[in-house]
Amino acid sequence: MVLIMSDVDRFEAARPRLEAIAYRLLGSSSEAEDAVQETFLRWQAADVERIEVPEAWLTKVLTNYCLNQLTSARARRETYVGQWLPEPLLAGDPMLGPADTAEQRESVSYAVLVLLERLSPNERAVYVLREAFDYPHREIAEILDISEAASQQIYHRAKKHVADGRARTEIDEAAARRIVEEFLAAATSGRTEPLVRLLTQDAISVGDGGGKVPARAKAFEGALAVATFLRGLFKPSAAKRALVGGAPEMYATTANGEPAVVAVVDGRVVSITCLEVTADGIVAIRSQVNPDKLVRATAQWTASDHGDGPLYVL
Repeated sequence: MVLIMSDVDRFEAARPRLEAIAYRLLGSSSEAEDAVQETFLRWQAADVERIEVPEAWLTKVLTNYCLNQLTSARARRETYVGQWLPEPLLAGDPMLGPADTAEQRESVSYAVLVLLERLSPNERAVYVLREAFDYPHREIAEILDISEAASQQIYHRAKKHVADGRARTEIDEAAARRIVEEFLAAATSGRTEPLVRLLTQDAISVGDGGGKVPARAKAFEGALAVATFLRGLFKPSAAKRALVGGAPEMYATTANGEPAVVAVVDGRVVSITCLEVTADGIVAIRSQVNPDKLVRATAQWTASDHGDGPLYVL
């Protein structure tokens, strides 16, 4: 069947929502785009005139495709080199989706995306559809071919798993910049003490290099261990500049709603470091340095304005 223009327009109108759902489910912009494209191909092959509620049909097709991808992703990640982290998205990226409520903002925070990796595919789907997009359990049940009661039970279980793993503090843009400024000042001071003061005692630091960029396979744990690692990481050296192709410019921004440090070399984003902050301090530092997971961020970075320039150049 060949789609007429109105059918294509109908799909394109749904695309932003579908991409936002897929990103939350898969933690990858490229995989989210692939999922949406596959949904379009199935829409193209369907008898559209017989589909009573196109939005529900598209969401069902997309979600079930993502569930299959999540199942296979678990096997792939067993052979992944080092730590696997989601792909961070910079502030303003439309794939972040709705951000009108605290629940919507939290559901796409980097800390929560990491926690979602612990959930089963069904738990993740129910949590995302309910928490971020406010789907009623009746509709979620239809999408996943489960009972409404099962959807409610899965949601409560998933929400408990996510809540048990964090005590996050919501931060506005101005506060995020101040946190990044303090963090960079401490990290580039050459001393561990200023960093230790910013960190919680059980702070962790983890990086994802995907086997393409050096990143420690095991997380650093504890304020002193993390501070010692960061002091060395932010110490300028010719070897580090050679590794990334120049002197990294360090900017303060937000990624997935969290304070973030973006390192840029010649317009190319070479790392995004997200800071998970609680009332007690910085509890987690997660650095994405896998170049495959920074392609979209680089495209967005080069197309946007960065105000007064970098805070530091290493």
